[in-house]
Amino acid sequence: MVRREKEITGKQKAALLLISLGPDVSASVYKHLSEEEIERLTLEISSVKKVESALKEEVIEEFHNIALAQDYISQGGIGYAKTVLEKALGKEHAQSIINRLTSSLQVRPFDFARRADPAQLLNFIQNEHPQTIALILSYLDPEQAGIILSSLPQEKQADIARRIAVMDSTSPDVISEIEAVLERKLSSTVAQDFSDTGGVDAVVDVLNGVDRATEKTILDALEIQDPELAEEIRKRMFVFEDIVTLDNLSIQRIIRECENDDLMLSMKVSSEEVKDILFRNMSQRMAETFKEELEFMGPVRLRDVEEAQSRIVSTIRRLEDAGEIIIARGGGDDIVV
Repeated sequence: MVRREKEITGKQKAALLLISLGPDVSASVYKHLSEEEIERLTLEISSVKKVESALKEEVIEEFHNIALAQDYISQGGIGYAKTVLEKALGKEHAQSIINRLTSSLQVRPFDFARRADPAQLLNFIQNEHPQTIALILSYLDPEQAGIILSSLPQEKQADIARRIAVMDSTSPDVISEIEAVLERKLSSTVAQDFSDTGGVDAVVDVLNGVDRATEKTILDALEIQDPELAEEIRKRMFVFEDIVTLDNLSIQRIIRECENDDLMLSMKVSSEEVKDILFRNMSQRMAETFKEELEFMGPVRLRDVEEAQSRIVSTIRRLEDAGEIIIARGGGDDIVV
């Protein structure tokens, strides 16, 4: 690439690229940009008087190389992309492209692991320290992490779930060290910054991907180790709006079990989808009464609504524990009728 006295900016390169691609292609690109981006690019394009052939070719070549790098990353990670580009363009040029690309991509750690087979990952990490396993699982897709957590020994499951829940931010040095181990096993690595991961939401996502037996084992163990954490996880495992995922018989059972006042308050702020499915599972008379009362119900306190919904969710959990209703989950909880 030719060295210039004054390097052109990324915005100028984008403008030159669109000019080179022509109006039809540029119009298609515009459809994917925000109004602010369109405004900035249009102003930049309008300021260009003449495009030198050499500069035009240089910009197109750079765009082509970056597009190739993105494609290589999607195929096999940044390590793979770097190897291929070094062979094609040389080490210095390849590193320059990778640096520019990763700074804009903000690639998440363990990107390569999210494309790996859960069984393969389990084989590599099952004998690692629980904190290491928790860190890796917190970066995986919830379904993938749930499969792995379900396959680990029961005595480890609750400990790892707890570690995910209380995890905050992790040093990039620690992540790099762990990734280096997997790099030797899976032949890939990624670059990263300080990353926030874990937390209660993360462990809830993971537990939603495991089977009911595994979930119960983990939560029962957590109940002994950290009762407050176990209760917080339980609260987030099933929320009131998730009632739309239940079958009609289960919803009818819930309606019979819950207080009408709690149902009324909960429906006050619920979505139309929730209201519709509840109305369909009530008797005609009950549904008409509820609709009439909801129409004339005045303002209610949000806290009262949340408490009513919490009581209904507690009832749902109790009915599920008793085997009276079924909540479909991952990990093999197929339902047959």
